[in-house]
Amino acid sequence: MIDDKKHPTASRRNFIKAAGAGTAAAAFGAVTLSAKAASELKFDAEYDIVVCGGGGGGLPCALFSRWLGNRVAILEKAGSVGGTAAKAAFWYWVPNNEPMRRAGIADPKADYLRYVARLSRPEQYDPSLPKLGLSDWEYEMCEAIYDSASPAAELLASKGALPYRHEGSVPDYWAELPEDKAPRGRVLFPKDGLPSMSDGGRVAIRTLSTAARRDGIDIRTGYRVQKVLVDGKGAVIGVEAQTEEGTLFRARVKKAVVFATGGFTHDPELRKNFLHGAVYGGCAAPTNEGDFVRISSALDVQLRNMNYSWMAPISLDKAIAKDGSLSGIFTPTGDSMIYVNKYGKRVVNEKLAYNEVCATFSQWDGAKGEYPNLALISIWDQQAQDHCASDDYGSLIVPKGSNDRHVLRGNTLPELAAAIRERLAKHKSAVGRMDLSDDFLRNLDATIKRFSGFAKTGADADFHRGERIVEKLFNGPVSKKADQKNETMYPLSPKGPYYAALIVAGNLDTKGGPKTNSHGQVLDVSGTPIKGLYGVGNCVASASARAYWAGGGTLGPIIAFAYRAANAAHAETSTSI
Repeated sequence: MIDDKKHPTASRRNFIKAAGAGTAAAAFGAVTLSAKAASELKFDAEYDIVVCGGGGGGLPCALFSRWLGNRVAILEKAGSVGGTAAKAAFWYWVPNNEPMRRAGIADPKADYLRYVARLSRPEQYDPSLPKLGLSDWEYEMCEAIYDSASPAAELLASKGALPYRHEGSVPDYWAELPEDKAPRGRVLFPKDGLPSMSDGGRVAIRTLSTAARRDGIDIRTGYRVQKVLVDGKGAVIGVEAQTEEGTLFRARVKKAVVFATGGFTHDPELRKNFLHGAVYGGCAAPTNEGDFVRISSALDVQLRNMNYSWMAPISLDKAIAKDGSLSGIFTPTGDSMIYVNKYGKRVVNEKLAYNEVCATFSQWDGAKGEYPNLALISIWDQQAQDHCASDDYGSLIVPKGSNDRHVLRGNTLPELAAAIRERLAKHKSAVGRMDLSDDFLRNLDATIKRFSGFAKTGADADFHRGERIVEKLFNGPVSKKADQKNETMYPLSPKGPYYAALIVAGNLDTKGGPKTNSHGQVLDVSGTPIKGLYGVGNCVASASARAYWAGGGTLGPIIAFAYRAANAAHAETSTSI
């Protein structure tokens, strides 16, 4: 029988419909089966471990599981493996990694923990406390990253699944903080990637998926997992998936199901209900629609960190058009370039790391009752267009012949303002009918003159642009001028033509979901692991809270937890029907 009282979202009617031959599962959730029902249920395949999702968390987890001797399947919702990781640069942040140790670069665990705690919970951080102000859970999860990221990376490399090169010069995003005792050296990158380090995702997914097929992992694409099957004792014994053709596929698992299905970036309802401020989508895989949030809700799980995401500015035009080329603006290219709000005023250091720029979009003006920075306007001149254009890292300034649907032009600033107004009017329903202020041009003229004065001296008195290491890392291509005193700044030309683009808040992906322990086991509301249910990556809660510690601060920890989840799942006692 089905226990509807324990799992009210898994109705008897839906289960009966889903159980019919050749029909698709009706809804997301969980189905609890009696011993008799479980023994009578027809399964299409049986594995030790099923990994749901074949991206940057799922592929490594499946490989680690297979190398332990398990029969493993990957059920991937999309038509091909890779997920968001395939679109990513695929830097991965590995504290105390093997190349650091060989080079004699010290990265003690205590120092690492102070760095991540300072950024994750700045409102609670206290270095005099044993756990630095972190909760027990946060501290344990952060410890796990330090303990397991390097062993995981080395195993992947040794098996030919993810050969890497050490990018020892790449800094953490807060290299200047006194807590960061190892400000460079924690980043690894796929070995055969470009020197620009922009194509790592394509390289990594190719080597990871090749290794998965080589080593006998059953990869099934076009399989969207919609339900977990649970026995009368509360242990997960299988999953139901809907195929691209609309048929039902049931997989029996002897040990565990691991979800690595990504966050909820592309579910507008979940974004609106959980994220702070307006988020207009993002560059996560289109399949990242929060499936595991909905599936796990039937299992009395704890949700954590639902209000935060890995953020990056994105092009408003490309987001609304659902442009497949959409990327986060990781590199805000242009030296003679500024961001202004609808009042024509600079409100942020344009070269801040992408996650940090996004806080500006959601600033609220209580007196005016508005988000004055809901959409910002990037403005640059011909010099920047000629010498700073790039196709990498989501640059708004793109070379001639590239996709430039987002770019507005004007021979004069009044012409540019008219083009901006026209574009805002086109998108008025998406930006709360936002328009430029009546004094936009007057303010913009003053803003440009002030910025240009700073650029001539090399010092930005308003926002300190170019004073931090990370701002130079993401500055993009610059043709250095003899009179340029700050490589991130150059005076805007007093004559046109001028260019502009509208930018808004977006996600790489979200970072909230069911709470797991440091071994990837999903926890119920009492803190007890749900037997046979694991989660890895952006579909589960991150202990990083609001922080984005460094480039690769997503994938490094994900690989660490994939390794830990695989080892814990391997140790599960086999369930029987």
